[in-house]
This record gives sequence, structure tokens and C-alpha cells, in this order.
Amino acid sequence: MLDPEGSVEHQPASSFPKVLIPLAMLLAIAALLLLAFSATRQKEPDFYTFKVVNIRGKLVSLEKYRGSVSLVVNVASECGYTDSHYKALQQLQRDLGPYHFNVLAFPCNQFGQQEPDTNREIESFARKTYGVSFPMFSKITVSGAGAIPAFKYLIDSTGEEPTWNFWKYLVGPNGKVVKAWDSTVSVEEIRPHVTELVRKIILKKKDEL
Repeated sequence: MLDPEGSVEHQPASSFPKVLIPLAMLLAIAALLLLAFSATRQKEPDFYTFKVVNIRGKLVSLEKYRGSVSLVVNVASECGYTDSHYKALQQLQRDLGPYHFNVLAFPCNQFGQQEPDTNREIESFARKTYGVSFPMFSKITVSGAGAIPAFKYLIDSTGEEPTWNFWKYLVGPNGKVVKAWDSTVSVEEIRPHVTELVRKIILKKKDEL
């Protein structure tokens, strides 16, 4: 159609596409942010996200203990606390081990040089002297700059850093640290805390049946 000047009349272009494109971009950005947030939450570390070396030199993931209660202990073979703790820890493992619980023992020579032997000798001593059946790991550093990441997590979570042998960290089935105790606190004193967590797991599994 010609206007009075003889030119072609131009229809106004629709604004719909101009509005639609920025909206689509905003939605895409929002979706990406949501995915990034979800990934960040999924990657949030807990004790079971770490890998460690077992006492026979094999790299293992602590993920295998997720869903169970763990009592993490830095052990030593020549300490004044050795006999009482090893006996009590093995008894705890014997009593609660069948019900989603494990003592996780990490030999350490930092304090008083009271774990001087090799991993093989440490394992032999623990198995033969105390009949230890709980998992044992390679000798490590548990405090200071050289602490392994798993122990750094325990320390950061509780604000409690080992200052001697046989510190004990109670870890829940979700990998979060519940509580920490120093060497002077006996295993029998903390048994009720461990038992309560194990009881909750048993009840939950019964409800799921």
C-alpha cells in the first residue's frame, strides 16, 4: 500500500522476539547458577569424602563407612594409655561392630615417639596382643601442618586438635563429627554416646523395612 508520498507503508515490527530473547537468557543463567549451587552443595566435604592409606599400603576411600558410626582414634603401641584403650576399643568393636559401627585406628608417632615401628609391626602387635578386628590405617601425622586432610577435617570441625595419643572423634553416619575427647577420657565414658548413635541407625532401618 502506498502512502501519500508514494512510498511503501512499513508495519511496526513486533516487540515480542526482543522481549523473549533476554527472558530466555535470564532463565538459562538462572538454570546454570542453580546447577552450580547444587554441585557446590554436593561437593561439601565430610569425613567420608576423604581417601586414606590402610595399614597394608592400599589407598581406600572412607566412603565405604558412610551410613555407619565411626570412632576415629590416633593410636600408639608404647603409650601409657595403650593397654586400656586397645582393650576397650576392641570390646566396643566386638559389641557394636555388627550394628553399623567401626573403630578406625590411625597409628601416629608424633607424641612421645611412642609408635616407632613399621606398619607391619604395628598391625602384628595390635592383632596378636589385643585381637584387634577393627580397621587400621597407615602411620600418619594427625596434627600441625603435616596432618592428613581427613584429620584436618576432624580438627576444623571440632576445634579440637590432638595433643597426645588416643584422641577420639565420634563421626555420625553422614560423615559429620559429633564430638571429640582427649586421651584422659576412657572409652567406657564415651560408650553411651556411641551406643545412642548406633541405636538411631537401627531404629531407622527398622522403620524402612
